[in-house]
Amino acid sequence: MTRTGFYSGSFDPVTLGHTDVIRRAAGLLDRLVIGIGVNPGKVAMFPTADRIAMLEDEVRPIARDTKTKIEVVTFSGLAVDAAASHGASVIVRGLRDGTDFDYEMQMAGMNGEMAPDIQTVYVAASPAVRHIAANLVRAVVSMGGDPSPFVSKDVLKRLKTKSAKGK
Repeated sequence: MTRTGFYSGSFDPVTLGHTDVIRRAAGLLDRLVIGIGVNPGKVAMFPTADRIAMLEDEVRPIARDTKTKIEVVTFSGLAVDAAASHGASVIVRGLRDGTDFDYEMQMAGMNGEMAPDIQTVYVAASPAVRHIAANLVRAVVSMGGDPSPFVSKDVLKRLKTKSAKGK
């Protein structure tokens, strides 16, 4: 039996916190589907195609190292529905702090009512990346700060290119 997990987010941009959770989850699963939530009502820093490319680049070495099949997909609507449509038996959620835990417990309860066969598994972020949030990385970039402690070198290049185009 293949253990399939679904990890969702906006990944705008992909941070070291995201890749930490992905690496930890990949160690627990045979297959990990990463779902990029697409909300047409929100303006993202990076277009969907760029977020897909960033994630695929970031997860390639993780898939190789862990021998886990990792797929990057997009979805709109409920993450629990997307998880079910991809055959996931587990929804993976990263936790940074108690605030995340409180919110995620409510979400797990709601998801459990809608899809009782899909379990939520929490992966605690490593202490070194626990403070990183994509919205804060976007804020740092928008104010001319240095996001290099929070993203990989490849994502940093994309952020610099994005910033240069925006000026």
